[in-house]
Amino acid sequence: MATPHINAKKGDFSDFVLMPGDPIRAKYIAENYLDNFREVTNVRSMLGFTGIYKGKRISIMSHGIGIPSCLVYVKELITEYNVKKIIRIGTCGTICNNININDVIVCLGASTDSNVNRLRFNGNDLSSVADFDLLCNLVLASKNLGFHIKVGNFFTTDLFYKNNDDFFKMIQKYNIVGIEMETSGLYSISLEHKIQSVSICTVSDHIIRQEKISVKDRESSLNRMIEISLNSMLM
Repeated sequence: MATPHINAKKGDFSDFVLMPGDPIRAKYIAENYLDNFREVTNVRSMLGFTGIYKGKRISIMSHGIGIPSCLVYVKELITEYNVKKIIRIGTCGTICNNININDVIVCLGASTDSNVNRLRFNGNDLSSVADFDLLCNLVLASKNLGFHIKVGNFFTTDLFYKNNDDFFKMIQKYNIVGIEMETSGLYSISLEHKIQSVSICTVSDHIIRQEKISVKDRESSLNRMIEISLNSMLM
């Protein structure tokens, strides 16, 4: 059952996987939130864990940076390990005046400058959207926990260092609330393989205000988002 990128055995993964980009964040979640967890994969230090959260068996698997890396792991989880539901938990940037550092945003749909979806959709533009039920579960879980979250559209970019005034004007014009590097690809492959996925991100950078959270916080202090995601998996 092992793949070139995942050395887990058949049955090692739950059908419901929480996916951060950073393997250190995956380890943090397993160590701080899961009971009876064990490491199930570690190829190229891309870590995966399976354990129990409030009686439910779930898995945590990192996906790296960017659409190509994310799709490698998501594709193999779907086709080789029978994963049916994925929540991406990441960080994003924003330029919105009404959004602040550490706010939590759920992605309704994701535009992109990547050509990946067109390559896989016969040259056409694909509407990359979240699974409605998983999105609703995140909103409900946040309310049950007393946390406020926002829902809106993302822009998934191939370029982390994007210093283009015309790009930011476009983002503002179309009311894009988050800028990140994976969600449009995750949604497209999920639609293709008929699985459920949703992306939830903590705002780590306010690009206009030049505010950002620390590297340490990116790894281990995104607890509101983590707790919302884990509790949504119980619904």
